[in-house]
Amino acid sequence: MFILNPDPYSLPTYRIGPFKTDDVGSNAKLPIDDFAIDYFNNRFGAGKWQYTFNGREAIKIALEKYNLQPTDLVTILTTSQNFYISSCVTKEIESFCRWNREIVPETKVIFVNHEFGYPYPEMEKLVATGLPIIEDCCTTFFSQDQSGKLGQYSDFSVFSFPKFLPIQIGGLLVNNAYADVKKSQRLNEKELAYIQNVLSYYLRKDEAILKTRKENWNYAISKFSKLGLTPRFQDHKMSVPSALVLQNNGTIKDLNEFKTFLYNHGIQNSVFYGEDAFFIPVHQNLTFADFDYFYEVIQFYIQH
Repeated sequence: MFILNPDPYSLPTYRIGPFKTDDVGSNAKLPIDDFAIDYFNNRFGAGKWQYTFNGREAIKIALEKYNLQPTDLVTILTTSQNFYISSCVTKEIESFCRWNREIVPETKVIFVNHEFGYPYPEMEKLVATGLPIIEDCCTTFFSQDQSGKLGQYSDFSVFSFPKFLPIQIGGLLVNNAYADVKKSQRLNEKELAYIQNVLSYYLRKDEAILKTRKENWNYAISKFSKLGLTPRFQDHKMSVPSALVLQNNGTIKDLNEFKTFLYNHGIQNSVFYGEDAFFIPVHQNLTFADFDYFYEVIQFYIQH
């Protein structure tokens, strides 16, 4: 059985990302390893990428290259074109200029958020506008589109490692257009070594990670469909979701109250605001038993 409505001091911890408490010690003990350098050189090209403290710093460095003025406009587009967009993105843009959600004559830069691991479907049309593009690939580290060009349509692409790997810090900025770009100001030598060693360890296991994530996705969908919950995004063979976004279909009457209920059971989640949907974890460090627990918690809420 699973314990529902537990003592708040005895909660489990299920994060959207795969980092868990045990990783503090295991990551600290990893040997020096430069496998990640070869991985990124092969994927993006030598000299075209750099580590950053997180995805937000990568966004900031990219935006700095455009000499944006406070009255300029950055247009944010997302895969779903729902109005939902993380404040991590909007706050970085607001430190430079204004933002909106539709390309207009005043648009100076297009910021494309490949959402929840699913590529924006019309990148070629955006390239045809001639406007500078930044691709937010923070949730699409392992995903690809049909053209195999995800992250390469743009001047810059940005990534966030904690979305997919058990690491506490680390982002990536890929420079597709400029000869020189400002370097990270937040990472010290020890942090760089930590990121390098942890990435090297887990990128050697990428096939196993992807296999487990796929198995977890399929199992979770089979469970939650019994409650009337269905995938919000269509499953594509080349997409690796960063979270399980579920269409509510009117099943849960108050998603904000439901969000709190899941948190009170140790499950990180959020409402996909603007739609009748929400998202929960689906990463490789979860087991089928964990999804059984999620199922029991959600079923209990629906019934009571």
